Amino acid sequence: MAKGLGKGVSNLFKDMSSIHDEHVQQLSIKDIRPNPYQPRKIFEEIPLEELTASVKEHGILQPIIVRKSLKGFEIVAGERRFRAAKAAELLHVPAVVRDLTDRQMMELSVLENLQREDLTPVEEAKAYEMLMNKLQISQDELAKKVGKSRPHIANHLRLLNLSEKIQEMLSHKKLSMGHGRALAGLKDTGTAEQLADKVIKEGLNVRQLEKLISEAGPARKEKPKPKTDPHLKQQETVLRERFGTSVAIKKSKHKGRIEIEFMSDDDLERILSLLGEERKD
Repeated sequence: MAKGLGKGVSNLFKDMSSIHDEHVQQLSIKDIRPNPYQPRKIFEEIPLEELTASVKEHGILQPIIVRKSLKGFEIVAGERRFRAAKAAELLHVPAVVRDLTDRQMMELSVLENLQREDLTPVEEAKAYEMLMNKLQISQDELAKKVGKSRPHIANHLRLLNLSEKIQEMLSHKKLSMGHGRALAGLKDTGTAEQLADKVIKEGLNVRQLEKLISEAGPARKEKPKPKTDPHLKQQETVLRERFGTSVAIKKSKHKGRIEIEFMSDDDLERILSLLGEERKD
């Protein structure tokens, strides 16, 4: 599972794959909650129904992985099995409890999805975007972390510039990754969608699309990135490590603000508790 990943994350995945060596507990389903960092929001109905039928007949063959939270447990890996168990009206599920930080949990959740063979280019792009935003890292740093090339990361992230209509075409495999990359270079959304429709209708390959795009007009210009204050960037890192979540310091000419992200009610309570400790200090 850990093929192509950075060493730190590979070790986490190696630990994930050795659950047969750990103590498996039977946990009450009502004490378990979905992963707040789960990047996949849509679970296909038919495969889930098939898994539910299997669970009803054979039970859950592989334990899910959870971590202790303020109220019960949060899923780290195995949400499909958990959903199938609920649908099968089981009262308990086999689980291994792991001690993971918010950062480790988020990395594992996103990276587990990146390892799935059925992940679409758009889902992969959104997973990369989530990692970059949550961990406040650059494309270069992300590329090293997941064991991909920087162009691979950049090409996927460009797909997020496309309209929702074109992203859906990619997700449903009506367009290829190459088509998406070519269309992402167009400034005009309407033109891009017209060409996407033409590709599907006429069965055009990427080279034919690129020829049409060259005739359509100038490509999209990348917006220059605003300069960041190194001191503020360093302070963001300190706060991010302190609170275990994404922190942004935004400063204008005369004022600014600090944004601390939370993923759930429990996560908010955890952060408020840490802030309370800061006040006592």
